[in-house]
Order: sequence, then structure tokens, then C-alpha cells
Amino acid sequence: MIRVAAAKKRRQFDPETFLSITNGGGGRKISAFPKKQTIFAQGDSSDAVFYIQKGKVKLTVVSRSGKEATIGILKEGDFLGEGCLSGRRLRMCSATAMTDCSVMRIEKNTMLNVLHEEQAMADIFAAYLLTRNIRYEEDLVDQLFNSSEKRLARLLLLLANFGKEEEGKTVIPEISQETLAEMVGTTRSRVSFFMNRFRTLGFVDYKGKSGLQVNSSLLNAILYD
Repeated sequence: MIRVAAAKKRRQFDPETFLSITNGGGGRKISAFPKKQTIFAQGDSSDAVFYIQKGKVKLTVVSRSGKEATIGILKEGDFLGEGCLSGRRLRMCSATAMTDCSVMRIEKNTMLNVLHEEQAMADIFAAYLLTRNIRYEEDLVDQLFNSSEKRLARLLLLLANFGKEEEGKTVIPEISQETLAEMVGTTRSRVSFFMNRFRTLGFVDYKGKSGLQVNSSLLNAILYD
């Protein structure tokens, strides 16, 4: 009877529900972060995993000399802060809301328990980590072999989730050229030059506070020239 009850409990577990709803406890909490608010800071205690329900989050790291670099931009459906699961005690970077965000905080022990007990959740988390690792490998190849212009084009397409939308145009929330330069590995002046060129050719279009519109022509003309 106990085995039947346990099996029933496992069948009823829904990862989507776990990552979207809290019952007032269980080591999970959903919080709203307005644009530019810090979710966690470099050097903070690493005691929880975060899951982005809505919005975009920027990851930055500051060197001992005070130089800041943007190392990633995450979106809805992404995890962050998972280093705590491997024993990391302090945050290695800072996470800041780029847009208004809804983020679930999952305590370390809660996350470890659900990964050990629920295969469906473990599969989703493993798939996410594998996908992210592939992205890191692609980023390295891009940095080693492509020009800064092509790296910028690829970054814009990635930020716009290109290929995951039905429309031929997607919009990136407002992002500074300084941030783009940090991620591409070039200077702001070079990014400004390329962005003006992309706009002249109709690859991108500025929409004011609405963000930057990226058109499918950027993929055809820049990545496959």
C-alpha cells in the first residue's frame, strides 16, 4: 500500500506546476523584480537556485580592479544561481533584472531533494544544463573564429530568440551598446559602427523604449554571407 501511494505521488508531480506555483512554503518563493533591480550580488551567500518565470536577467562580474563585464543574458525558462548545488558558497557574479521580472527562488535543499526524488524534474534540469553547455561551446568557437561584426550579429539573433518565434521580426528589450560591446569582446565605437550599418541595411530598427527590432535579413546577410 505504501509503495502504491508513493508511486501515485510521483505520477502526480508536475515540473511546470512546481516552477510556477507556490503553496506558501516548501522552500520556494516567487518575487517580482522591477527593471534594474538586483536579484543577487557577486559575493552574496550562494544558498538558492532561481528560475525566471518572466522577463530577462543580466549576469555581470566585476574584477578586483573594478572592471565590469556582462557574461550572459537569461530569459524566461532559464535557471540561475545553480552553482550552490555543487558546493559553491558565494555568488561568482551578480544578477540584475533587465526588464520587469517574475523569479522563483528555490532553496538549495529543496532543489536537491526534488532533483533526487522526481525524475521528470531531474530530466528538465539536466536538459537545461546540457543546452547551456552547448551554447558556451558555440560562444567559444564564435569568439575564436568570427569577426566582431559576425559576433555582434549572432548575439543580436540570440537575444531576440530568433528561430523560436513565428514572426520574421523579434524585439530585444532596451540594451546599451556598452553591454553589447562587453559581450561581443570589442569596443563600444565598433558596436556603434556595426549597429548603424545594420540599421542602414534594414537588418535592425530602433523602436525607442520598446527596444531593438531584429529582422530575419540579419541572419541571411551576415551569418551566411
